[in-house]
Amino acid sequence: MAESYRRSHWKNGLFVLPYLSVFVVLLVFPLAWGVWLSLHKVDLFGPGRFVGLNNYVRVLADPVFLQALRNSVVFVAFSVPTLVVLGLFLALALNRTTRATSFFRGLFFSSSVLSVTIVTLIWRFVFIPGDGLMAVLFEQVGLPPIGFLSTSGWSLFSVGVATVWWCLGLPMMLFLAALQQIPSDLYEAAALDNASPLRVLTRITLPSIARTIMLVAIIQIVMQFQLFGQAQLMTNGGPNGTSRPLVMYIYEVGFVRWDVGKAAAASEILFLIILCAAMAQYVIATRKPEASE
Repeated sequence: MAESYRRSHWKNGLFVLPYLSVFVVLLVFPLAWGVWLSLHKVDLFGPGRFVGLNNYVRVLADPVFLQALRNSVVFVAFSVPTLVVLGLFLALALNRTTRATSFFRGLFFSSSVLSVTIVTLIWRFVFIPGDGLMAVLFEQVGLPPIGFLSTSGWSLFSVGVATVWWCLGLPMMLFLAALQQIPSDLYEAAALDNASPLRVLTRITLPSIARTIMLVAIIQIVMQFQLFGQAQLMTNGGPNGTSRPLVMYIYEVGFVRWDVGKAAAASEILFLIILCAAMAQYVIATRKPEASE
């Protein structure tokens, strides 16, 4: 009996073997290989030599890396709360079953299916000096034009605006799905109690979708720390590196300077930053309030 149970147990395990194979090949092996590369002085033309943590020391002492790290943190601090708040606002506004809301859902989600090339091309037409949309608007109101893509204080902000416009559809749809799972009985009881809209929002809606809010925040933290295409195509990291994110730094070190070991060390640091940020968000969101005595 025990022998047949063990045999059936192993047969059931065969069903997950294709997934485990893909998981190991595409995730576990690249992660392990990246750690190995980060401990070696290596380029794409030789076997390399073991240098221990020297690549990490070089990365952390590089002012260009520190600038890229600061840019990425500022970008995430701007884009993630904006995506969460705007996505929730749109979901609350469109959480109705009418033709108009269906149209606007599709309209706001449509930007998410565009490629990064199309998105950056659209927003370059908006921010380009001289003939861009913002330049024309500034001229109409009598204000001097701003070089949004070539000014240190505006370049990263411009990339952030384009990114929020591009990525807003996914948070909106996730929030819509969560809102539609809330039992209508709760809202009916609140209406009988003459609860104000603000009280309904804070006491029923937000607590009911708290896990979705956490999920959206974690997804956006992971995604926005991987900023690359928008910054490269809109500003190329300029001016003076003020819009260069960490992924662009890794790309330049690994594929322009051919210092693969240092690039791998920087990528492992980025991985740890994303992991810590996501875990911190998860712990904060799942922490239960202490019971009052």
